[in-house]
Amino acid sequence: MEWIEKVNATVNSLIWGPYMLILLIGVGVLYTLKLRCFQLIHFRWWWNRTIMTLFRKEKHAGNTKRLSPFRAMSTALAGSVGTGNIVGVANAIALGGAGAVFWMWIAAFFGMATVMAENILGVKYREKHGDAYVGGPMYYIRKGLGCRWLAAVFAVFCTLAALGMGNMTQGNSLAGALHQAFGIPFPVSGIVLSVLVGVIIFGGIQRIAGFTEKLVPVMTLVYLAAILIVLGANFSTIPSALGKIISEAFDLQAASGGFLGYGMARAIKYGVSRGVFSNEAGLGSAPIVHAAADTDDPYQQGMWGIFQVFIDTTVLCTLMALCILTTGGDRSGLDGIALSAYAFEAVMGDAGNFFLSVSLILFAFGTLISWSYYGEKSLEYLTGGRFITLYRLIYAAVTYVGCVTSISLVWEISDTLNGLMALPNLAALLLLSGKVRYSEIHLPGHSAIGKSLSRNTKGRVSPFRDGSGKDAV
Repeated sequence: MEWIEKVNATVNSLIWGPYMLILLIGVGVLYTLKLRCFQLIHFRWWWNRTIMTLFRKEKHAGNTKRLSPFRAMSTALAGSVGTGNIVGVANAIALGGAGAVFWMWIAAFFGMATVMAENILGVKYREKHGDAYVGGPMYYIRKGLGCRWLAAVFAVFCTLAALGMGNMTQGNSLAGALHQAFGIPFPVSGIVLSVLVGVIIFGGIQRIAGFTEKLVPVMTLVYLAAILIVLGANFSTIPSALGKIISEAFDLQAASGGFLGYGMARAIKYGVSRGVFSNEAGLGSAPIVHAAADTDDPYQQGMWGIFQVFIDTTVLCTLMALCILTTGGDRSGLDGIALSAYAFEAVMGDAGNFFLSVSLILFAFGTLISWSYYGEKSLEYLTGGRFITLYRLIYAAVTYVGCVTSISLVWEISDTLNGLMALPNLAALLLLSGKVRYSEIHLPGHSAIGKSLSRNTKGRVSPFRDGSGKDAV
């Protein structure tokens, strides 16, 4: 066991070193430039084309057996909004100071462009299996780059990461929260969760998406309610907390006996890494479910990806960070879940711990369910659809194992697997950047749309053709 820990530590330090962080941000910068800073300049447009469509009672005219764009986003958001939003933010502040929050914003800003590109490629290169669409990095790596072995490598790491980071670690956090809040024994939590997970995932993507579609609003509202109570009680200190975030983000003071800018370096390291951990931009998980959406326009689904990262990191992580800073949690010497709990308990007492536990339970369960789909689609790609029933049984059983065992090593190995997933995906994003074009975004008054895209016989825009009239994929 000890040699496994040493090997994993070595590999992890290489994968999640400074070069990976530079690559992650670099890909985001590339697509921000290619898409002409779409996530900022056209904020009102993509906001109206995503979440605001739910309030206009627009009917989805697609195949009811397929996944609606909102359900696809809900599943992806449930997968990314997890323990990283509660524990990751606290960890970033404890290790990198308040300035780490600023660099989380930077990671989120460029991450919006990355996820938009992932979703665009996911829809462009997807395949139709029966009545459903399937896609993701393994498909755009194979079809776009013609590299079957690299696509298989991604699928293998994604399948393993789903069982580790997506399942066991989330189950462990969930069972711990249930025990702390309600005194429920770990084996009881494991049995109940395994049954619930099995019932949901055996219903396929429609049941998974139907569940997450209802879970995401509930868990977000519960979390926001608790956060707003804390911030309301400390409203007057919010400006100073924001000022602290900005000032410490560019802290050029030298550490004792160290180098100039040590504080800034730590803020960047932990802010960017925890930001990516939270929203999963560049990891390759989100496009697996977004590719299943019943849409003819890859760029429209890409906008849902922007919304996903915006809510996950820009909104939820920022609010959690302000809770910690306005209550003085950054000076408490605490870290992780203890630091997050300190912020809630400072205002609400024991009720704060209850709210935090409930939020953690909902977040972890949403992540656990969503990642089952990522692993299943990756295994389906590798085996041609064989062993799916066996996989679902194993996934449900592993949930129990995660609940009743101490899995610190699984956390570490899962973190490494996530990095190994990201590498082939980021390589594909760089090499396929020419397939993502700003001119193909259907903006109001954007005359280029008629030139860059052809129309099919029903008069709908086809995302698969360029100005030459040939298939773009």
